[in-house]
Amino acid sequence: MEQQQLLHFCDSKHPLVFIPDYRGGVTCRGCQESIHGPHYWCKESGCPWYAHHKSCAEVPLGLHHPLHPIHPLILSPEQIDYGKDIQFSNCKLCNESRNQYTYRCSRCDFNLHITCASLAPTTMEPDFHHHRLTPFWKWATFTCDLCGKKDEGTPYLCHLCDFWIHGRCSVFPRRVKVVRHKHLLHLTHSSLEVHQPDPQFCQLCVQKLDTHYALYYCSICDFVAHLNCAILRENKEDINLLEFKDEDEVPQLNESIDSVTYKVNKFNTREDGTQIAAEIKHFSHEHVLKLTDDEVLNNQKCYACVRAILPPFYSCVNCSFFLHESCAKLPQKKKHPLHRHPLTLLPTSPDPSKTFECYACERTCNGFNYRCETCSFSLDVQCSLISDILTHPGHEHRLILSSIASYQNCSCCDSKIYPILRCTTCEFALDFKCATLPHTTRYGQHDHPFTLCYTAENDSNEYYCDICEEERDSKHWFYYCADCSYPAHLSCILGKYPNRMFGVVYKFECHPHPLIIIEEAKDHPKCDICGDPCEELIYQCAQCNFNMHYYCV
Repeated sequence: MEQQQLLHFCDSKHPLVFIPDYRGGVTCRGCQESIHGPHYWCKESGCPWYAHHKSCAEVPLGLHHPLHPIHPLILSPEQIDYGKDIQFSNCKLCNESRNQYTYRCSRCDFNLHITCASLAPTTMEPDFHHHRLTPFWKWATFTCDLCGKKDEGTPYLCHLCDFWIHGRCSVFPRRVKVVRHKHLLHLTHSSLEVHQPDPQFCQLCVQKLDTHYALYYCSICDFVAHLNCAILRENKEDINLLEFKDEDEVPQLNESIDSVTYKVNKFNTREDGTQIAAEIKHFSHEHVLKLTDDEVLNNQKCYACVRAILPPFYSCVNCSFFLHESCAKLPQKKKHPLHRHPLTLLPTSPDPSKTFECYACERTCNGFNYRCETCSFSLDVQCSLISDILTHPGHEHRLILSSIASYQNCSCCDSKIYPILRCTTCEFALDFKCATLPHTTRYGQHDHPFTLCYTAENDSNEYYCDICEEERDSKHWFYYCADCSYPAHLSCILGKYPNRMFGVVYKFECHPHPLIIIEEAKDHPKCDICGDPCEELIYQCAQCNFNMHYYCV
């Protein structure tokens, strides 16, 4: 049986061959979408496939459209070189420029993508409106009653309510469940239903929200969110909404059930009668750990949070392994407002180098990490403790987590990373790097602890770091020893790698002996893997003088 063929302008030499059922997923030349089903393609060797959906290959070469009734529109493939002097404007319907076939009136510079040119259904029944909406087939300037944006185009309208919306806004669902809230949110397009007066802030991006237009709203808690913020993939809860009623509280992960990370071998009783776990077997360590209130020497760090060890803490009698009492009680499973899936506590990173980059603060760490195996998302312990609402001693107002890119820099260090915590009262913003700074810490052999300070220590207008002797920005936070009147940069006190613990022993398949990670080596030994000098972050073997960069693992 002879195959069906089509002569197409994309290939002047060969006809395109019809395949009734194609499952390869190659990209269509016409609409730039994947092909699954009937399609045309050029099977000749040396031709660049020229694959098309059947519908895209068979579109007419010209048409009359109600959006531009005065002239016919001619099909113009974007792949044709029209010369450098030809400038294509955006599609008049979607206002975007995409590399797909376009119907064009060159006299008026009027363009419609082939996907936009197909006439829409005569009526629409969106989930959030009581009446049918019909397309208005004349070019109009209007303000969308859902998103509030003033636009030019062909709106959908309800003749009974005088309700106008973009066609693209019709896809907003009536209900959503976001990670940051326990109840379902409902699409509301009447400001009378929102209890709180203006100004309102979206609880997801922490930017202003106009309650005169549509929003997602929980009437139980007065939780509000922008339409687009609530339907972002990273913000939406991955659940079946049909299983829940409007007033239901969606069950949350119970971190206390089946999430304990240790077994108690021995209890002690305090003077007030409360029992404490004096001896435990923690999932992260092979030996038994004992609770102690003793002072620790040599500035030892907790293996979980990579912070200085302070009593009470658990320690191993066989090796130098330490855990804060609070870190030993970290749940093995938890949910965090920065991620839509449950996170699992891991004692070491699955990365070959045994380190990971924290999503929130962007620091590399070799302590415990909360990880999503589905998305390779990781949080260090300190960032995992920051919730969506934070009260910080460095600022007078409460801060709310904004999970989108912010136009604000961090007020404390001037970096521009996100996620960020924002104040809705004033223009203050705090990144996770600064939000998790230790309030007190020690430095080298200095006799006294340093305290985190939020405002300049005096009004001299001259501020220097007593460690590096470089100038300090008076607006930035710093560490200060009040006993010695000794100010210092954050980085000078905490070091270049504050979230890394050195002296930790690891085993790797590339070497038969245990390797210790050290911060730097003054003699710059050669890496036994790549041959380059090892200056910092080195895995070193004491038995055979083996050296390796951490990234050469």
